[in-house]
Amino acid sequence: MTRPEVIFFDVNETLLDLSPLKLSIGEALGGRPELASVWFTTLLQHALVVTVADRYQNFDEIGAACLRMIARNHGIELDRDAAERCLAPMRRLPPHPDVAPALRRLRDAGYRLATLTNSSKAAVADQMRDAGLAESFELLLSVEEVGLYKPQTHVYRWAARRLGVEVTECLFVAAHGWDVAGAAWAGMRTVFIARPGQQLFPLGPAIDIEVPSFEGLPDAVMEKVGS
Repeated sequence: MTRPEVIFFDVNETLLDLSPLKLSIGEALGGRPELASVWFTTLLQHALVVTVADRYQNFDEIGAACLRMIARNHGIELDRDAAERCLAPMRRLPPHPDVAPALRRLRDAGYRLATLTNSSKAAVADQMRDAGLAESFELLLSVEEVGLYKPQTHVYRWAARRLGVEVTECLFVAAHGWDVAGAAWAGMRTVFIARPGQQLFPLGPAIDIEVPSFEGLPDAVMEKVGS
């Protein structure tokens, strides 16, 4: 593998720990934090629904709507304001402890770093600032700019153009099998962060690197590219 010109990072779960959000969702859903994973899956499903239907709605708005759907399925009524308050911790998530040191090593090695997230522009700016990671990135890219959600192929190719490089010159890092599959199908090289509970899509394309955490990411990338 040749040295990538840009390394893109997914944000939610990949860089940031969703635990505070899961607690907030669990409290809203009758003390059932395990339903947070159902909410996140439902959120992704409906983000794809609007993409396939050639529509775009803010990720936060879709998230609140999906939370109200799940609440209703469990006999709980949440109005829009209550759902939005419940999801407020998503803008203040802590980074996983292995993230910041790995990003510093990659920057020190001369790599250009950028985010590529389904979160809105305002949300990712808040997230990175609050997590103390904003200075790690050359650019904070949100799909809001292109009006399509990952893993739509055009999103990854658009991100490469925004950084002035070819899609084949990019490396994409995520803890979601569906996300690395989308990036690989679009022509990017990929890294899967195998965090607990995350799996690769068995029908997806081959990935370039798999590591259990960010701790081993810099060494794995540099070993793969021979630098």
